[in-house]
Amino acid sequence: MNWTLEVVVVPVSDVDRAKDFYAERLGFAVDHDTVISDDVRIVQLTPPGSGCSIVIGKGAVPMMPPGSLKGLQLVVPDLGKARAELLERGVEVSEIQVLGENPRPVPDPLDNVGFVFFADPDGNAWAVQQISSRA
Repeated sequence: MNWTLEVVVVPVSDVDRAKDFYAERLGFAVDHDTVISDDVRIVQLTPPGSGCSIVIGKGAVPMMPPGSLKGLQLVVPDLGKARAELLERGVEVSEIQVLGENPRPVPDPLDNVGFVFFADPDGNAWAVQQISSRA
């Protein structure tokens, strides 16, 4: 039996501002934006190529305080290219950092250990890791 992670709820204070950040700045696809009532709205967005989406919204599930989610991680095959794309889209992103040592020889020294970091407008923290091939 497969157990797949499909959705992560990201707590935000302003749904429209967060939707703009994730869709326009990060390039996530807007899967749906559903208004159920004045008090309930659900927006689901998916990173390009991902099998897991995020949900932002209000009123549907008990939420953590906006900005309290830390440690979400995206994986890309080319960290330099991904960082350049984030900068072009106006995202404040860290310099490339190497964390640790590669567990095996790889052609690119950033594979597995190269990271950049950014936060959404509420302070939810994201990492981007380079993995161009898997063992």
